[in-house]
Amino acid sequence: MRHGWIAALGLLTTATGPAQDVPLPPIVSPLREPPAADRLPGARVVLADYRHDDLLWENDRTAHRIYGHALEAVEPPSGSGIDAWGKNVTRPFMDRQLRTGDQHGFHGEGIDFYNVGGSRGMGGLGIWFDNKLWTSRNFIAHRILRTGGTVAQFEVDYAPWPVDTGRRVWETRRFTLPMGTHFTRMQSVLRSGSSEPLTVGIGLSKKASGDGPTLSVDRARGLMTLWGPEHPGHGTMGLAIRVDPAAVVGVGQDADNYLILLRVRPGQPFVYHAGSAWSRGVGGFRSAAAWDAYARDADLDFRPVR
Repeated sequence: MRHGWIAALGLLTTATGPAQDVPLPPIVSPLREPPAADRLPGARVVLADYRHDDLLWENDRTAHRIYGHALEAVEPPSGSGIDAWGKNVTRPFMDRQLRTGDQHGFHGEGIDFYNVGGSRGMGGLGIWFDNKLWTSRNFIAHRILRTGGTVAQFEVDYAPWPVDTGRRVWETRRFTLPMGTHFTRMQSVLRSGSSEPLTVGIGLSKKASGDGPTLSVDRARGLMTLWGPEHPGHGTMGLAIRVDPAAVVGVGQDADNYLILLRVRPGQPFVYHAGSAWSRGVGGFRSAAAWDAYARDADLDFRPVR
């Protein structure tokens, strides 16, 4: 009897995450229990067609969202920035959280307080030209490739967007999030009517988790990290970008974003990684130093997959 109780407790711990060492926000109302298949850790991709085609993906550590074309008419100026949610459980929760209609409240398993707005959020990109970041709108098509197992993987297409008056660019991007990491791998192919190289700016929002974040840049490692100010009610988010150092041509910023700049050729795939962690969630990151060390030491691959 005792052995069975211990096994059941282990199952619960696996599904809901490790013991909490920092206070969580007050629970507004608990989320409903998920179907049996979703009570254990897993990597998921979900198209939220009930919420203007939000695309949600998560694993046992982190959770994210990008926005579909249908949202453009409802919530301007939505765009192609990447949202980051905090989660304090290892099982999937995003779809259940979003269906409450109150994803910004804490219902016991995670929370959405990261305000992307018109910024790049966590690792969205644009074309840096004439000291301005030219960005796409919301994705127009998606393809879910893997979900429900150890990897969440999907592709999206972004419609052509202008770069000043002389050029248009469009993109296909593949997102891959395996279990056990805070980093989503992104493989992008940018196309254009011109074969001239592009300078791509990959950004972290300056204000999405509050004013006055701590920024760290290590150009030699292709690393940019950000740790937001601690909010007494919900904590903060740590964000990071890792790129191939050989492709880096500079760093920059605009009104909304800190940027790491890469030189890219149209039609040729390139890979970068972006990740996040909640200061009160799974992973145990409670300081900028801890998050920076994780982002710096993560074993990441920048070789494109054809």
